[in-house]
Amino acid sequence: MPPSGQQFARPGMGMTGKTQVVVPESVKGKWSAARIILEDHISNTKREFEIKLNSDFTIPDSPLKIHIGDFLPDFRMDGLNLTSGSNEPKNPALSIRVFENDKQIFPAPGRQWGWLFSKVPSIHPFEHPKYGITLKEGVRKG
Repeated sequence: MPPSGQQFARPGMGMTGKTQVVVPESVKGKWSAARIILEDHISNTKREFEIKLNSDFTIPDSPLKIHIGDFLPDFRMDGLNLTSGSNEPKNPALSIRVFENDKQIFPAPGRQWGWLFSKVPSIHPFEHPKYGITLKEGVRKG
């Protein structure tokens, strides 16, 4: 699932162009934050953080800073649009960028967003020798 703003082509589909995140009206303003799990592979510890959507967060006692983008509770790919099929958490996904010492390390260079999927964390995971970051869940507003 390509990140937003990336050139993308589907073989045999004739679809080329840039993907974009489209948050449907039924989802806009309904989610305030996301809960992520930071795993330290060296100390074998896990910490949970609740981070406001569309904000930056520096992980305490680490060189990592995360920029959280949009939360899509029912992630779908509709042509070149990355969107949500409903407001129910059927396929929760979170767009993020991870920086280490101010250098973007996730997603790969040239890509705008990486995606974390709570129900299938092995799809496009954040990979780092010391840290793991996974999406636990979205946090509903109110």
